[in-house]
Parts: sequence; structure tokens; C-alpha cells
Amino acid sequence: MELSTKVAVIGAGHAGIEAALASARMGVDTVLFTISLEAIANMPCNPSIGGTAKGHLVYEIDALGGEMGRAADAVTLQSRTLNLGKGAAVHSKRVQADRKRYQAYMKAVLEKTPNLRLVQAEITEIKADENRHVCGVMTHLGELWHCECAIVAAGTYLESRIFIGSTNYESGPDGFLPSRGLSASLRALGITLRRFKTGTPARINRRSVDLSRLEAQPGEEAPLPYAASTPEHYMQGVEQIPCHIVYTNKDTHDVIKENLTRSAMYGGHIHGTGPRYCPSIEDKVVRFADKERHQLFLEPLGADTDELYLQGFSTSMPTDVQAKMLKTLPGFENAEMMRYAYAIEYDCCDPKELTATLEFRTVKGLFGAGQFNGTSGYEEAAAQGLLAGLNAALKVKGEEGVILPRSSSYLGTLVDDLIIKGTNEPYRMMTSRSEYRLLLRQDNADTRLTPLAHRVGLVDDARYEAFLQKQAHIAAEIERLGATHLSPDRVNPFLAMLGESPVTTGISLAALLRRPGVTYENLQALDENRPVLTRKETLSAEVQIKYEGYINRQMCEVSRHEKLESRMLPDTLDYKSIKGLRIEAAQKLAAQRPATIGQASRISGVSPADISVLLIHLGLR
Repeated sequence: MELSTKVAVIGAGHAGIEAALASARMGVDTVLFTISLEAIANMPCNPSIGGTAKGHLVYEIDALGGEMGRAADAVTLQSRTLNLGKGAAVHSKRVQADRKRYQAYMKAVLEKTPNLRLVQAEITEIKADENRHVCGVMTHLGELWHCECAIVAAGTYLESRIFIGSTNYESGPDGFLPSRGLSASLRALGITLRRFKTGTPARINRRSVDLSRLEAQPGEEAPLPYAASTPEHYMQGVEQIPCHIVYTNKDTHDVIKENLTRSAMYGGHIHGTGPRYCPSIEDKVVRFADKERHQLFLEPLGADTDELYLQGFSTSMPTDVQAKMLKTLPGFENAEMMRYAYAIEYDCCDPKELTATLEFRTVKGLFGAGQFNGTSGYEEAAAQGLLAGLNAALKVKGEEGVILPRSSSYLGTLVDDLIIKGTNEPYRMMTSRSEYRLLLRQDNADTRLTPLAHRVGLVDDARYEAFLQKQAHIAAEIERLGATHLSPDRVNPFLAMLGESPVTTGISLAALLRRPGVTYENLQALDENRPVLTRKETLSAEVQIKYEGYINRQMCEVSRHEKLESRMLPDTLDYKSIKGLRIEAAQKLAAQRPATIGQASRISGVSPADISVLLIHLGLR
């Protein structure tokens, strides 16, 4: 049987969901394929959304009209803001999500979205025409779906294999079927595939753990939501479920060391590359041999289940060793495992074969997103999915694709890192990866990205009007605080209470707010008649005032770099013929085909001298 659609999305994990929703919401007929409808929005690893830098990505997804933030708000069990002891640039929201409710929420959204069909079928082949343009996808049932674009968002399913000690078998995460055949089809199209690995810890029955011996970790009071559409008081009256902290000890490490060769990783069974920043517990014990203990987090999987997740205790040890390791932890002497820990290997692409729109250079209309692109994490996956989906929709419409510069977003940084630098291990977003992190804060994600989302049709007029109103309120408040001056007699008693040095002349409220000990909240003692604003509005106004000098400095850096980013490189440029360009640089430039001088400058092996040669050759100096 032959069927048709415009965009085919392969995989209904976090990347596939956002890709399909973005495409469909832009008015393009879209089909989302999944091996199992029960696997939609599955969280095979930790049941959380956000975290350091990942929270920024969730805010960016929401600013672009994506769904992850709204879903996380709807199923929050606990919310915390990380790094509050540091500057605003690295403040990162993280929530514990109800795993099953998250899946149900996303499935319902997909089912109700116009222009979107949800189909349970395994895609085993991607077809391209004689011009190397995608023209269809084939299911395992022999159905041919004609399409103009296909997005591979296969997560960890491609030829995936589970490892537990010396036992290994074909399987997707959480016992779902693996994807068989699609890897061979991608190779036939000329796509380079690699083998990566990740893992997950055991799940434990709550009633078998003595929580009184663990350190409780409560949520924060009155957290702010991810989504612009979620009311700011969304957690009011909701009892947050605590997490708990426990530490490994000498006994734990001794069990691991005694059984190290029985680990699938150290026993030579696993050949895929694992994540550097989320290693297995045996890897931690080996790599950090001087550490006497490692911190672990016991996290709830849902409000209606006793299943708990032990974050930081990922392993590929056999089941008997897992049990011994677990019982060395205080409070876990009688712990019962409901699901065993495992490692999983899977195929993924070389992201250097992608363009900045996440389309493969050598197969037109074929896009990649999520862990298939070599990343790790739900948030990185969802953000890429959204970008791939909107660009596939634009391609179908015959419009120019969207490219996000590094200075625009963590998503832009992530994509630029992947396609220019590549990755030899599962890539994880961190605030340190961005040279513009003071500009890329959580509080201003909508300022940076919502106008773009409105232009392409992912944010409707009503939401955009609310966004413009918010921006007007913030701008007016910044102006008011700068224009309101107070005398020393009024200000100095307030400063004395805070332990701040006095002033000798009149001072504006904005200048007071720039002092480290002064906050927008405690400044109300001198500013009784301030306008009524939302908490998100006051937060943005406060941050912009406090960090004005640093922000302006980074804006100047962005302006300087934009000159290189705006200088385009012809796709047909023959680098080997350019006189003065080193052989290594010519080879790498020819292989990666950077779109701009800025991208070329970030390729390993391309020196500043090579960039000068390019500029001179193109007459851009």
C-alpha cells in the first residue's frame, strides 16, 4: 500500500515529538512514526526535565513554541533552581517529572494536533530519488509513505543492544523493541554511523528503603514555571515530593573493584563510547580513585508509584553485583530492585555531515535530531527536534531555513558545536560551552527567540501580543528605576541595615539595585508605589540592571563576531585551489563545507592565518 505525507518523523521520543509538533503547527501535513505508542515521550533515564544549561534549553523550547516546558509544568513533582549561589547567567531550573503523566500528556497533545497523524510502525528504509532527495519511507509492514522530508529522531533505538554483565541482547530502552534495518538504509544513503553507549541505574521500591537515614532534599517555595502560558502560581497548594541524598562508601567501592571485570564495560563487551559527564558508577570509582564517596540522588518516578530512581548509580554490572553494591548504601540494606540497571549501545550519525538547519548535506530533505545526532539528554533532543521540524516545514514550503547563531541561544551553540567540532562521545549541554552565557539566560529566552517563532508560525498572535506587553513592562520598569532618585537622608538608613556603604549624593533606584546586597524585593522599602508586575517581569528587569555593564560588553563581542558570521562561503568553493591555504585546512574545509567564515574559524585545524587567506581570496578584506 502507498500513502503520502509531506514530513515523516521517525521516532516519538523527545526529539521526534517536538519535530512533529513544529512541522504540523506550521500547517504542514506530518506523520509521526513510532515502534510503540507506549514508548511516546518515554523517560528511560532520570525522571527530570532541566538542570544546569538544560533548563535554559527548556525555556528556549518554550520561547520557540515547543511543548516540553508546558508538559513539565503540568506534571511537576518537585522544582528547584540550581546554582542560585552563582550569577544569574547559570541559574538553571530543574523539575522532577511524573514519568507516566508526562507520557500521557504528550500522547494526548500529539493526538489532538491538527495536520499531525500518529502511526505505530517501524521505519526500515528511507528512499531517495536520483537527485539524492528524500522521496519516501518504508515501514516493516511494507507500506511506502511518499514524503518530501524525513526527520530521523531514533533516540537510542538504532540497532540497540542491552548489556548487563556478560549478558547482552538486542533491545531498545526499557524492554521496547530495537530498530532493525534503518541503520543499513542510512549507510546505503552514504550517512556515516558510529556506535555510542549510555546507561541507567536500577529502579528501587520505596518501601524497601529506610528514607529516615537519608538526607531529604525538598523543593523550592513558589517556583516559577517553564512555560509562558503556565500561571506563575502553578505550584501553589501543591505538595512537592522530596528527593533524598545518599553517598557511596568504602564498602560500595570495594564491591565494585572486586567485580570490575564482570562489568560489561570493563569486561570488554561494550565497544560504544559512553558519556563523559554521566559515567557509570564503576567508571567513577576507577577514574576518581582518590574520592572516598560519590553523591547519589534518590528521585521519585511518579506520585502514584513507589518506584524510585537512584541518580548517579548507573552501571552495567551483573544483577548479583548490583544487589551487593546497593546494600552497602546506608538505608538500602533491604532494598528491592524493581528494574535492573543496564548499559545500552546504539547507532548514531556523525553530526559534522549536517548543516546548521540539521539537514544532511549529501541527502536533501533528510534531517537528524536528538541522540541520533550524538547528543545525550531529553532537553538537547527536544530542542534539536523543534529546529529540525521547523526547518523541514520551511523546506516543504519553499522558504529559507532557520539558522540560529551561537549568540542567539544554547540551541544555536549546541548545533554549531555539533556540526563544526563534531563529538566523539554523547554531547551534553553545559553553560561553560557558551561564550555568551550572560546573554543567554533563562529569563530572556523569549526576548531572544519568540519573535522568530512568531514569524515562522509557531507562536500565535495572542501569545505574541502577551510577549510584547511583557517586554514593554520590563522596559518601562528599567526606565522608571533609572529615573527615580532619592536623597542620602532617605537612602542611608536602608543601606546601613544591609551593611552597605552610605552615599553622599542623591542616587537612583537603578544604581542602588546594582549593589550586591540590594535586591528588587528589599528595595521595595524605598519604593512603595512601584507598579504591579509579574515575577518574571521583575526578575528580568533586575537582572538587566544589575548586569548592565557586563551585558553591554558581551553585546559588543557579538557585534564583532557577527561580521564573520555574515560573510558567506560559496558551497562550490574549491579550497584546494586557494593559494596560501594550508593542506590540512583545505582538506577540513572541503570535508565540512562551512556556510560562513565564522563557522570556518571554529573548525579544528583551521588557523587564523587560514581565515585571513580565505578573506583575501574572496575579496572580503
